[in-house]
Amino acid sequence: MDGDYLRSVFPELLDGLRITAMATGLGMVLAVVVGLLLACVQVLRVPVLRHVVAGWILFIRNTPLLVQLFFLFYVLPRYGVLIDALTLGIVALGLHFSCYTAEAFRGGFLSVPKGQWEAARTLNLSTFTTLRTVILPQAIPPVLAALGNNLISMFKDSAVLSAITVLELLGVTRKLASTSFQYTTLFTVMGAMYLALALPASFAIRAIERRISRKGARS
Repeated sequence: MDGDYLRSVFPELLDGLRITAMATGLGMVLAVVVGLLLACVQVLRVPVLRHVVAGWILFIRNTPLLVQLFFLFYVLPRYGVLIDALTLGIVALGLHFSCYTAEAFRGGFLSVPKGQWEAARTLNLSTFTTLRTVILPQAIPPVLAALGNNLISMFKDSAVLSAITVLELLGVTRKLASTSFQYTTLFTVMGAMYLALALPASFAIRAIERRISRKGARS
């Protein structure tokens, strides 16, 4: 480990970590919004559209994120869709993980007793009002842990953005290593930086899971 060299490049590594965190945060927001919409289409069994959504989820979940990222990066410009690499990476992360959040939300919706839906119909509540005020508040707690796990997975998988020239943490590390050859120093520190954020998040998710389990046992 070369301490002097590490101190000189540490600000660049922190900047790469900032890009990684930003891509993860914005990608997760997109994944939750799109995933919730996809789950609603499936749960409400919207004619035709639910089959399209099911096929889309099946396709996304069974193809590599890197392949999807390359497709967007290299194919879209050929049709006049020009998006900067970071924004494109965020969209790719969001769309990919939206399919996993959709399944999590769908499981949460299905965990709500059918009697809740029937009671809402008895009160003449609209489908949208029933979802927003009755079903969703009960469906969210069971899926929090799954969403947290998706967030950690996205944080780790955001490293693939370096493949399309985004200088996130891995991209910065590779760039510095290619000129200094300080591979041991740089990649050890990079791994420690990923771990420093992912490990506390994992502990927090476990705590949420235990709390939800205790509440379920009491109820």
